[in-house]
Amino acid sequence: MTVDVAWLGKVPYREALRLQRARREGVIAHSAPDTLWLLEHPPVITTGRRTADLDLGRLGGLEVVHTERGGLATWHGPGQLVGYLIADVGRLGHGVKSTVEALEQGLVDWLGQHGVAAFAESGFPGVWTQTGKIASVGLHFRRGVSLHGFALNLCPDLADFERFTPCGIEGVRMTSLEAEIGVIVPPVEAWIGVGDSICASLKSARHA
Repeated sequence: MTVDVAWLGKVPYREALRLQRARREGVIAHSAPDTLWLLEHPPVITTGRRTADLDLGRLGGLEVVHTERGGLATWHGPGQLVGYLIADVGRLGHGVKSTVEALEQGLVDWLGQHGVAAFAESGFPGVWTQTGKIASVGLHFRRGVSLHGFALNLCPDLADFERFTPCGIEGVRMTSLEAEIGVIVPPVEAWIGVGDSICASLKSARHA
């Protein structure tokens, strides 16, 4: 099975969430294809199913959106490439755990092609470097169909992460491709390569 990959551009978070949920209903009904949407958001804080302890006074007016994904609070904004996988993962040969691992490995592979030694850390979903966390991963599944996905820091302003505790991990430091290698690669230039890497990983690492 193949996954349709598309670039949506810059989309407000709530609108992207509405589109994801609608597409998932189509995938469940077998009327829409498995999809990987790549996009960028205006600045926003999102939270997962578990309660995130946010000091609203420190957020500087940033919008906060509560969602059904796994994980705690994270930030989305310009310079960050977001990928949403809306797919029947069983049809792709995956379970919940191996889907998360395939997303992580796809990001690790792409970063490696750009000179960043990244890795997945057992018990801490996402992708890391020796400097800090470079990508977040959080999914939600209903009837075997995934929602949400990953957020890869390419060249964002990392200062907004200092307004809260990213992913609920005390002392975590966030990093980016720019911070690691000093090169600015905007999401519009990275999405094709990242999408290809994610799809290759989904095909090669099944039922891990």
